[in-house]
Amino acid sequence: MRVISGIYKGKNLAGFDIDGTRPTMDRVKESMFAMIQNYLEESICLDLFAGSGSLGIEAISNGAKTTYFVDNGVEVLKILKNNLKGIKEDYKVLELDYNKALKYFKDNNIKFDVIILDPPYHRLFINKILDLIVDNNLLNNNGIVICEYEEEKVDNKSLKLLKEKKYGTKNVRVYIFDNN
Repeated sequence: MRVISGIYKGKNLAGFDIDGTRPTMDRVKESMFAMIQNYLEESICLDLFAGSGSLGIEAISNGAKTTYFVDNGVEVLKILKNNLKGIKEDYKVLELDYNKALKYFKDNNIKFDVIILDPPYHRLFINKILDLIVDNNLLNNNGIVICEYEEEKVDNKSLKLLKEKKYGTKNVRVYIFDNN
């Protein structure tokens, strides 16, 4: 596994073989970041189910100003922190579950330009998380949420679907928040 574009292109990343994780395939990651590249420059980004950090590091590599990595798996956090070695841009690692992390961001008035949602596929809770993001006002105007999932039916009435793609059994949707 590696960073596929930007200033850290080619950087090797560990963690493709951790139990309970499912790293995004390079071709899917490349397509995902092609969909959102215009939103990354100088953005505040959240990788909510960070795992190895592959997606958040890709965001940093492509111009994100600050990236928050959230995960609560002991093993993956070790790998994430190791993968972040050599990254000079601003980032923060939070060892929290997604509910506590979203509450932390709300309580600290932290809003995002880009939120990456790639939870474990078997959990089927992207819709719940999208509702929490909207209800807690965690997106800046024109902020986006990119979701990767398999069998879940994903939809949100408060966010506008911007783009969607299917890659075999994997689906990627990009939603935009426009409060105008």
